Amino acid sequence: MSHATIGQRIADELGIRTQQVDAAVALLDEGATVPFISRYRKEVTGSLDDSQLRQLDERLRYLREMEDRRETILKSIDEQGKLTDELKRELLTADTKTRLEDLYLPYKPKRRTKGQIAIEAGLEPLAEKLLADPTLDPEQEAPAFFNAEHNIGDSKAALDGARYILMERFAEDADLLAKLRRFMHQQAQVSVRVVAGQEQAGAKFSDYFEHDEALKNVPSHRALAMLRGRNEGILSISLVTGDPEDKTSASPCEAMIADHVGIEQQGRAADRWLAEVVKWTWRIKLLNHLETELVGQLREQAEEEAIRVFGDNLKDLLLAAPAGNKVTIGLDPGLRTGVKVAVINATGKVVDHATIYCTPPQNKFAESAAVLKAMIAKHGVELIAIGNGTGSRETDKFVGDMIKSQPELKAVQKVMVNEAGASVYSASELAAREFPDLDVTIRGAVSIARRLQDPLAELVKIEPKSIGVGQYQHDVNQSRLARSLDAVVEDCVNSVGVDLNTASAPLLTRVSGLNATLANNIVAYRDENGAFPSRKELKKVARLGPKAFEQAAGFLRIMNGDNPLDASAVHPESYPVVEKIAHQFSKDVTSLIGDGSLLKSVNAADFSDDCVGEITVKDIISELEKPGRDPRPEFKFAEFKDGVEDIKDLKPNMVLEGVITNVAAFGAFVDIGVHQDGLVHISALSDAFVKDPRDVVKAGDIVKVKVMEVDVPRKRIGLSMRMSDDAQEKANERSLGEQNKDRRGRSQPKQRSAAPAGGAMAGAMAAAFANAKQRK
Repeated sequence: MSHATIGQRIADELGIRTQQVDAAVALLDEGATVPFISRYRKEVTGSLDDSQLRQLDERLRYLREMEDRRETILKSIDEQGKLTDELKRELLTADTKTRLEDLYLPYKPKRRTKGQIAIEAGLEPLAEKLLADPTLDPEQEAPAFFNAEHNIGDSKAALDGARYILMERFAEDADLLAKLRRFMHQQAQVSVRVVAGQEQAGAKFSDYFEHDEALKNVPSHRALAMLRGRNEGILSISLVTGDPEDKTSASPCEAMIADHVGIEQQGRAADRWLAEVVKWTWRIKLLNHLETELVGQLREQAEEEAIRVFGDNLKDLLLAAPAGNKVTIGLDPGLRTGVKVAVINATGKVVDHATIYCTPPQNKFAESAAVLKAMIAKHGVELIAIGNGTGSRETDKFVGDMIKSQPELKAVQKVMVNEAGASVYSASELAAREFPDLDVTIRGAVSIARRLQDPLAELVKIEPKSIGVGQYQHDVNQSRLARSLDAVVEDCVNSVGVDLNTASAPLLTRVSGLNATLANNIVAYRDENGAFPSRKELKKVARLGPKAFEQAAGFLRIMNGDNPLDASAVHPESYPVVEKIAHQFSKDVTSLIGDGSLLKSVNAADFSDDCVGEITVKDIISELEKPGRDPRPEFKFAEFKDGVEDIKDLKPNMVLEGVITNVAAFGAFVDIGVHQDGLVHISALSDAFVKDPRDVVKAGDIVKVKVMEVDVPRKRIGLSMRMSDDAQEKANERSLGEQNKDRRGRSQPKQRSAAPAGGAMAGAMAAAFANAKQRK
């Protein structure tokens, strides 16, 4: 596939023009980043956005890998002297890696097979004769091929050898493989059974002990759950095309093989032997091969969906509303060891810290309140961020009571903060460098406070996988997951922009064009020379060359610097355009910025030229109207209900406020302040039909929910966002569904049982699946 063909294929897949693909590929190959291209090279690519560019980049990677593999295969077959014009044509037109490998299969160097040994023993003519003329009697033809040197001493040995030759030939037929693969994908059932003797050890997988489902319909979360069960030796997985309980009946695939190779049953002398060849081809050579491949594809598709969901949730979390530059106390709750306290000033600097004992078993309320009140008064604290881990509700109640009892504290707001990953950060080398004199536990409180002030700036310090918004994240391809999540972080950081004079090295590392070395060099230069007065001074930073400056400058902000444009998203390369507009209207740049009425009157076409196109000028005008605007929403927080601190406190039909912590394909998880997220199934997200939960909610949203079902032993909470739903009615529906299922017998897979793999999230997944089945 030529470069032109790759471009055309990507264009067709993404629904864009080939010229757009070629332009984007050229920029990517030159080292330009996706955020830079999508923001500052719209003219070049025809305004491709970051999502399209990410897809383009991923497909480009795949197709180039396929081209490399194609060249290797062509070279290998050519060196064997077997590269015919027809085969070369087929290899050159193969459009997937799978098709390439199918075509290569007969020529792939491999250990000596039974078929090859039979060919060496001179049995290929026997196989050819019986296939070409089924009227021949195999038993009568075989003796002519006895060969003592190769241990072919009887008819059985000769016919077995001939059988192996045909089996391997059929199993390496690329067109037959493609037919069978398509059929299996459309018609096969995934049949899952518990491994004998593993019932008790694998109780968490009991939803899948007797489970059958169409391969093409298996959703990501179920596929990953079943595959985890298999990896742990609890479940077996097979693909069947008939009755899962009838292991003896012939598969439709056997008839497809026979039809493809021209074998028919007409009662001729060799027909029975040829039928056995077909049966063996399927059951010995092809079934396991295709089963492995298709289950592998199922895993890949499930992983792709899980990675997409993880990326979407991570994006929502990173782009959550910042509380802003407010003095904040961070509380890292604990019971026996107390609650760690850190005070952070408006710029995120630690100015005080302590440990209080306001939770069981100490319950030193008065002493703890005195410490907090003194800190609030001394530092002018406006916010109190409380981590949502162990002891959080006790800590939240203590802080709430303290604020209520002290009129002078009414202006202080308390906010529950998702602390996922805070402990990972506090024990990291980065945290040790940042706070060498602070205890690990205090660092956690610092992280909790900072992620309330600016979630993006703090969360970039934590490995994305530790933030806790993925499903089955440890089961998916780790390199692909990391690549995807890194792209999400990069896009989020650059969409918001970074304050060059306050950003940490980890945050700067995520800026377009920068890496860890350049980020550390920027911080070192800043420490030595003070705040950057302008973007152009970046060029003095060690090893930061013209290319890095071009890629990074537009995403770095300098507040109150020498040039007011340095605080905006206008790229330095476009400053002359702004100056031209200002000159045209007899204004200086400073007064031009924010002058909405004047800017709305500017005709972008009047200021575009060969270097700066009209699209870019329009972006510049839009940016000048609201310079450095933050795309993140306004800061809000949820109020958890007093007295509802444990799952045992929940009652049916109770209406609560909560925070969306995670969104999956089947619904959304909500933190309602009881140390166990509840699940709103997709069918309960809205009165209207919902195709994708993210159309309704995203991580970080504050929502009102009604309690539908509480299962304390299994820690499952069913919620609804439809206030018209009634818990008793839903319970009656579930009961009726169970009765109907019992009447149907065991033909349907069991869906209600102990919590499956993956802890609380997977438990909720199982519950969601059960509810979904009952609603059908």
